[in-house]
Amino acid sequence: MGERNNSETAGLYIHIPFCRSKCNYCDFYSVTSLHQIPDFLKALEREMEIYRQILGRFDSLYLGGGTPSVLTITNLAGLLSRIDKTFSLSSDTEITVEVNPADVDLKYLESLRQLGVNRLHIGVQSFDEAVLSFLERRHTRSQAILAIESAQKAGFDNMGLDLIYGIPGQDRQSWLDNLSLAVSFDVAHLSCYQLTLEARTPLGIRQQRGEFSLPDEEIQHDLFLTTSETLEDAGYVHYEVSNFAKNLSAASRHNQKYWNHTPYLGLGPAAHSFRDNRRWWNHRSINQYIRDLGRGRAPVEGAETLTGKQLQMEALYLGLRTRKGIHLTDFSARYQCDLLSENSSLLATLTEAGLVEIKDGYLSPTRCGLAVADSLSQTWKLS
Repeated sequence: MGERNNSETAGLYIHIPFCRSKCNYCDFYSVTSLHQIPDFLKALEREMEIYRQILGRFDSLYLGGGTPSVLTITNLAGLLSRIDKTFSLSSDTEITVEVNPADVDLKYLESLRQLGVNRLHIGVQSFDEAVLSFLERRHTRSQAILAIESAQKAGFDNMGLDLIYGIPGQDRQSWLDNLSLAVSFDVAHLSCYQLTLEARTPLGIRQQRGEFSLPDEEIQHDLFLTTSETLEDAGYVHYEVSNFAKNLSAASRHNQKYWNHTPYLGLGPAAHSFRDNRRWWNHRSINQYIRDLGRGRAPVEGAETLTGKQLQMEALYLGLRTRKGIHLTDFSARYQCDLLSENSSLLATLTEAGLVEIKDGYLSPTRCGLAVADSLSQTWKLS
């Protein structure tokens, strides 16, 4: 999967399960009523105490959601202070907060910086008003631009933007216009996601009813390659299927832990955690979450212990979604599997097709390989 920096330094994720309104494509857990925020924060403190000693030191902290920016600065100050008192954080911890452009102004963003937040992720999704309306986003193009400019004024030099493409009716040029505007802000990080719809979301239900169709596979493929070529020409490194960084130091330290089988602790409703070969997850219900912690027990809904074969498969799948790819010696030592000897014929076929390459000890997908990354790992033999 690649040589792991800080391989034993865990990541900490806090799920803030509140949104002022629910986007019609989103399947992440959140509620639109904010009255439970005080009870949630008290429950979160109790959950922190339960896991105080479980993973040692952390060097990344990610507040996601939901919409963390619905919290007041006072809420966030209290939360960050409690985290600092409860857990051991490295002096250079990457502290990321996701924000919605409609929530933030210069004063709010300056306060975030003063609290020690050093990485901001803004959920722009699109600069196109028609797309924002289709996705039922609650911010406008002008609010998105103002949020980016305000964040820069507040001193955020490590900032990422979320963008979505593959919208019904979207053509290549309109997507290029979005990318061009995003690039013009010279932000450190861009995440560009193809729109995918879960069946239970409002937009997924509309699709099942035949109200619209997503772009076909050929168009999606073209948009993916266009995105990669355009952003790499603009100086970004395409380091993971959906993620681009100005340089690798700006790559998301936290998200790479998910891709590397590095331990991480997730707190809050629906949050997932991973350590060694065990994964566990919390109830997807704020009421159950608060109730369990009020009774002094961890709000865990379920857990699984991964077999050696499952760990191998995950490592292969996740590694082939990164441009760096899989360090073959490291993979062999960690998962007791020699990918080359087991798959020489398949490797020759994928190499000839221009989907993978081997360089400096890494098995890496090409740009065309990243475009079909989810299927690249399906036919490998694992011992």
